[in-house]
Amino acid sequence: MKTLNDVFLHTLQDIYYAENKLVKSLPEVREAANGKPLKDAIDEHLEETKGQVETLKKVFKSLGEEPSGEKCDAIEGLIKETEGLMKEATGDGKNAALIAACQAVEHYEIARYGTLREWAKELGHEEAHDLLTSILDQEKAANSKLTHLAISKIN
Repeated sequence: MKTLNDVFLHTLQDIYYAENKLVKSLPEVREAANGKPLKDAIDEHLEETKGQVETLKKVFKSLGEEPSGEKCDAIEGLIKETEGLMKEATGDGKNAALIAACQAVEHYEIARYGTLREWAKELGHEEAHDLLTSILDQEKAANSKLTHLAISKIN
């Protein structure tokens, strides 16, 4: 990766891989959760994540690129950590641990989308900038919902 555009495309492939991986792993997290409020929040985020995958396809198209993923070590690690929590945590602590794990993913995504959005702007990719901004706003809202759920019902 020699140019900003190279880094932008690589990072876009990274987050595309991550979102697709989350679509596959969120149903397991939902299964591990206890209680309707957290299960509903995970269901909602799964549907939102599927929509984000579709939005990322539009980003690739706006750049004249085919959607493709590049293995994301960060999401692999966060999912592995979550799988450990699903096995080890019990009782009231389990849902708190799952929310914390979900928020770690949200924070990673917020960082990635914030960076991608600014790079798109710098590179003159207006449509990509707007699409990435919409995903970034969704990720921030999801994090806020998880915080509210943790404070109001779980913790």
